[in-house]
Amino acid sequence: MAARWEAFGELSRRGVIMPYVNIKITKEGATTEQKAELIKGVTDLLVKILGKNPATTVVTIDEIETDNWGIGGESVTARRK
Repeated sequence: MAARWEAFGELSRRGVIMPYVNIKITKEGATTEQKAELIKGVTDLLVKILGKNPATTVVTIDEIETDNWGIGGESVTARRK
């Protein structure tokens, strides 16, 4: 894995453009398998639609507590009560 990140850093230093996708979801029990499917699916879409290189495509998933996610002036936790 370290070698992969070293290669990624080298591509970044050389100015190779790489997609970076950040998915934000509420922290409500998405499984490891579901998150792996999201990462693979987003990567596959970027390859299929934009012709991006999967080796340089980065996908991150942030899981946010519902108390820390607001919609319309109130937290998701409050909205769901």
